[in-house]
Amino acid sequence: MADITRRFGWRHLRSAPTAHIRHHKRGRLAHDGAGLSFWYRSLSAALSEVPVNDRELAMAFHARTADFQDVTVQATVTYRISDPAEAAARLDFSVDPDSGVWRGAPLEQIATLLTETAQQHTLDVLARTPLAGALVDGVAAVRERVAAGLADEPRLPATGIEVVAVRVVAIRPEAEVERALRTPAREQIQQEADRATYERRAVAVERERTIAENELASQIELARREEQLVEQRGTNTRREAEENAAADGVRAEAEAARKVRLARAEAESAREIGAARAESQAAWLRVHGEAEAVTLHALAATRLAENLPRIDSLTLSPDVLTGLLTKLGRPTPETRA
Repeated sequence: MADITRRFGWRHLRSAPTAHIRHHKRGRLAHDGAGLSFWYRSLSAALSEVPVNDRELAMAFHARTADFQDVTVQATVTYRISDPAEAAARLDFSVDPDSGVWRGAPLEQIATLLTETAQQHTLDVLARTPLAGALVDGVAAVRERVAAGLADEPRLPATGIEVVAVRVVAIRPEAEVERALRTPAREQIQQEADRATYERRAVAVERERTIAENELASQIELARREEQLVEQRGTNTRREAEENAAADGVRAEAEAARKVRLARAEAESAREIGAARAESQAAWLRVHGEAEAVTLHALAATRLAENLPRIDSLTLSPDVLTGLLTKLGRPTPETRA
């Protein structure tokens, strides 16, 4: 919308670069162009503002396919007004000289024209296409048909409208039909998922069976080795007992032989000692037998004295001393005198 200011009964218009302004004064064209700025009187001026920038028109409409299924088509048409003079002559782009607001709704007229034209070509395409084909290849077919139809539409160039691009966003069936169409694919996906689950479970069961067999084989091998270990331990124990018994026998035989040798040595020693003692006793007896009685008495007294307690002093009477000396053949005191 143009920017209009008031000053002393005059009006000043300043437009945007994307707006084409046509100013008629007293039936004659006074200003014509985009981005203009000028003074004018509102009572004698006729103004038109035509946008020349690209505009996006979103549209959505219903259609029916060859198998009588309702679908919703969402599309976007990009257009621009290439000939502002033609557009201003065919459509009401006039603006209020005091406010700069459009007096009509020219853009709505253009939107209606483009929407109805696109819808007509879309219906022509979808009416000959079944639902499955429309959902698979319908977007490209509708886009091409609508672009060609808008390019061939004679009212658009006559109105100064140029179609820049056509985009078909989506073709969607009704919600129930869409769910029904999704069901086979979902079922197939679910079947694939179930098959993958079953295969995974089968692989898991096979692995568990392999693990169980390996554990069983390990247990069997362990039991066999334990049996071998028990047998080996029994053999070792038996061999150890036999070795211990043999060693005990050897030790017993050695001990018995030692005792026999010791007994024989002791007996031989006893015989030799006895013989020596006998010979000594015989010699002693022989010596004593050859000795005199007085000597034997002296020896007996000596032996007796050895076994008697210690006597520090001994007092003998003369009679006893005389008798003793007489027996010993020694001179008495009287004799000495």
